[in-house]
Amino acid sequence: MTWQVWLAFLGAAILISIAPGPGAVQSMATGMTDGLRRGWWSVLGLEIGLMLQLVLVAAGVGAVVAASALAFTVIKWLGVAYLAYLAFRQWRTAPRDLREQLDTATGSSRRGLVARGFLVNTTNPKGLVFFLAALPQFVVPAAPLLPQYLAIGLTMIVVDIVVMGFYTGLAGRLMHWLHNARQQTILNRVVATMFAAAAVVLSLVRRGTPA
Repeated sequence: MTWQVWLAFLGAAILISIAPGPGAVQSMATGMTDGLRRGWWSVLGLEIGLMLQLVLVAAGVGAVVAASALAFTVIKWLGVAYLAYLAFRQWRTAPRDLREQLDTATGSSRRGLVARGFLVNTTNPKGLVFFLAALPQFVVPAAPLLPQYLAIGLTMIVVDIVVMGFYTGLAGRLMHWLHNARQQTILNRVVATMFAAAAVVLSLVRRGTPA
């Protein structure tokens, strides 16, 4: 992979990471409810899910999923259902002192944050669609494939970590401004609405059309 090709992929990776989607919503929601320090565990889960998608595409499984209406639909609606569940759970979350939670780190478990990030990304077909569209354009078939896949994967992960970390940190700053139950209720409703909106957007995804 030449520097020119890598820079072109870097630009595409930045655009796909910045574009609002379930991963961005998950990062912002975690930042607002658990803070930046604990939010990195959610980002870790997101990146594990992203790498799984790249591996599936590199192995050819992603092409099968994208070509199969049934497989694509099953994955998509699993993602929709999970985002809807997160919206419902957030809507019913009781108000609590997020500033105290930030200091004592008694929010969601690390394993739970990793699992939630992983599920959000693995049930979102946007990553599969992006990799399926990107690999043929940025991979040279005549050259060794493994180094190219490693370069693409590492670039995508680093970019996504920076972007999701930014979303998490930006949302986490809101924690210091929430002092009463009414503000907490408003926050929970906003986060729930974001998850619900992400579920609606994901439900509209079609094969060959990125979210």
